[in-house]
Amino acid sequence: MTNHSTSPDRLAPPVGGFQEIDGRRVFVHRSGSGGPAVVFLPGASAVGLDYFGVQQGVAQFTTAVVYDRGGTGYSDHLPLPLPRTAAAVATELHDLLHAQGIAAPYVLVAHSLGGFYAHRFAQLYSQEVAGLVWLDAFHRDWDAFMPLEASLVAVEQMAPDLEQLEQMRPVLREMFAELLVDYPEHMRQALLDVKVSDRGIRVGIAERTKLAALATELQAGPNIPDVPVIALTVVGTDPGQQALMSEQTVQEMCDGRTRMDAARVSAVSHGEQRILTDTSHHRLCFDRPDAVVQAVRDVVDRAARP
Repeated sequence: MTNHSTSPDRLAPPVGGFQEIDGRRVFVHRSGSGGPAVVFLPGASAVGLDYFGVQQGVAQFTTAVVYDRGGTGYSDHLPLPLPRTAAAVATELHDLLHAQGIAAPYVLVAHSLGGFYAHRFAQLYSQEVAGLVWLDAFHRDWDAFMPLEASLVAVEQMAPDLEQLEQMRPVLREMFAELLVDYPEHMRQALLDVKVSDRGIRVGIAERTKLAALATELQAGPNIPDVPVIALTVVGTDPGQQALMSEQTVQEMCDGRTRMDAARVSAVSHGEQRILTDTSHHRLCFDRPDAVVQAVRDVVDRAARP
């Protein structure tokens, strides 16, 4: 594993280091000790260190790992065209954990787009999954629960393009700065720089394409293994969503998300849904780190029972 070495065109992470996987450097930061290890899978436009606050909470009772998928965040971006298949992302994570000597089985904590990749990991390596925590995560049957205006294809088309995001860059920086306000200053600045960089913005756009293809890939595989599961369903007000959709569509999405996560947890023997009304999708880990850490602790405890 290499550490913080960086080239002039590369932003250096404030903590953590790199693991070489298939000739590429993948960013990883681990803290805590014990098992089962907890692994955070970021959403689109997020980086692993966005979850640093909840990682620190989880590290109080077990090993906690954050990382950046190849092609995103601090990990090498070339030669990796985005988006990638869920299998490619899941295999990379599996190789990373083993190269780091982090023993299976794992509790996967997946936010948003990370839900697709966690599900694929569980399909490919079912014996290595001890539990799952869904943080308002995508589901392969998303379209079955959502109004037509919020189908995966519609969500892809709704995403802002590069020109729109360029115009929004000052607003994005301000929004991220507010989210990261409690982070140590050196970490906050480093994260802001990577998130609003040209590369960071392009990656966010690329990862939001072909969502429907990812769902189809997952539908061809098995259900998740019968392990402890907690789903945090976020139904708080989201100003961004309200600006893009009618009030009726937003409400139908909240209802759909609630039913979707209810179905998700009912598919296993020890599943639980917790509905949060006081935060929004991208703010979950910043507004309610307590709820996230508690859900992880509960799944870790349930996974440890014989």
